[in-house]
Amino acid sequence: MPLSDQSEHFERLRKEYPEFHYEGYQVSSTNDELRIEFFFRINGLAHFSPVSVFHFGNHKETFIRNYQANKAAADNIIFHIGLIELISYWKATCAPVINIHTHTLSSQQSDWWKKLYFNGLGEFFYINGIQISIEDFVEIRSSGANTDIQSIHGIGDGLLVPIGGGKDSAVTLELLKRDNKTLRPLIINPRGATIHTVTAAGLDYSDAFTISRSIDPELLRLNSLGYLNGHTPFSAMLAFYTLLASLLNGYSNIALSNESSANEVTIPGTNINHQYSKSIEFEDDFRWYYNNYISPSFNYFSFLRPLNELQIVSIFSGLENYHKVFRSCNVGSKTDSWCGKCSKCLFTSIMLSAFKGTDYANRIIGTDMLNDREMIPVFDELTGISDNKPFECVGTLEDVNVAMSMIALNAKEKKHILTDRFLSLKGLSAETNIRFLNSEKHNLSPALLDLLKKALR
Repeated sequence: MPLSDQSEHFERLRKEYPEFHYEGYQVSSTNDELRIEFFFRINGLAHFSPVSVFHFGNHKETFIRNYQANKAAADNIIFHIGLIELISYWKATCAPVINIHTHTLSSQQSDWWKKLYFNGLGEFFYINGIQISIEDFVEIRSSGANTDIQSIHGIGDGLLVPIGGGKDSAVTLELLKRDNKTLRPLIINPRGATIHTVTAAGLDYSDAFTISRSIDPELLRLNSLGYLNGHTPFSAMLAFYTLLASLLNGYSNIALSNESSANEVTIPGTNINHQYSKSIEFEDDFRWYYNNYISPSFNYFSFLRPLNELQIVSIFSGLENYHKVFRSCNVGSKTDSWCGKCSKCLFTSIMLSAFKGTDYANRIIGTDMLNDREMIPVFDELTGISDNKPFECVGTLEDVNVAMSMIALNAKEKKHILTDRFLSLKGLSAETNIRFLNSEKHNLSPALLDLLKKALR
């Protein structure tokens, strides 16, 4: 994968802009929404004021009551949301010092945040050719009030289910709904696929909990001028947002849809993982952090953690009411479409083809991807023919190779350019039995684990 050597630019920016400031935040509430504005600063360069809005919708009385009863806890969570939001703005210059002006972090908290920032930016450092250690990349200084742990009043056993518009959250939503769980879909920046996933589940979209999150245009301007840019840990940001959504809803359980495949590194021989903040390592770290520094009232877990991508698609292949509405393509997200040229599209095409046939997958994606010669470089990354995986949320090499073997062994399938390439360079996988639960560590209750086992049967 080509690298951009930004190491000299990185060092120059750090010298020119040695400090990044988290100045604070402003919260305002009405009968319809909770509005949060964060304030970040790079001296001599820019001020940033991103805004996030939690919409109350049909449940405004409940949300207002829960917010009023838990203002101190809500304030602590909002401060922490700012700590994860700031990384998008800090990375423009990668200042060697982050100054936090609103709250004091203990040394243990600072170490926790440094680990998240460093691992969550692993792809950013790699793509930009930046080599630096976790000890040296940033120092976190803080002053202000302590972050006091709180119990949440009025919180029950309901489940919040974040919806991303892909197959994984559709599987989580459907299985929990079938088991008659009390649940509410949660969507950040609603778009076609996320809205349609909720309605495909037979739920009223107006009952979903929605959040509008914006990027300060000043950051986009700096990006256009050549300041440092790249991937940040979005799922870690989502994690902190779900805590505030959980408080407002009065639902203690937060059911993510991250699978065991997210634990595989992207660059072999390193700890660089595009999906770090979807991994079990981050999930466990996050659970420890909020229990010790925010509130023990929450239960954040991934419902699909015991499954690999093959198992998830084996379930999803039977949920045809979602097939026309789900979207996993980042390139086409704004137009609610499949681009048919990226690694996410090819991965989805391969996985669907393994269970539903290539003709079916072609109708969903809109093109015959297994016969597209232009996709050979991406195919090689997905199957391990190339050294590195794509920097995208895709399954493991084993997931893809087993799926390709299933396609090749299907007597009803015609020849395909990529299938022929797979057979000549990789050969059939020895294991094509996907109906087993992984021994992977997870944070599910026995009852929820049993739901997955039933679905796989």
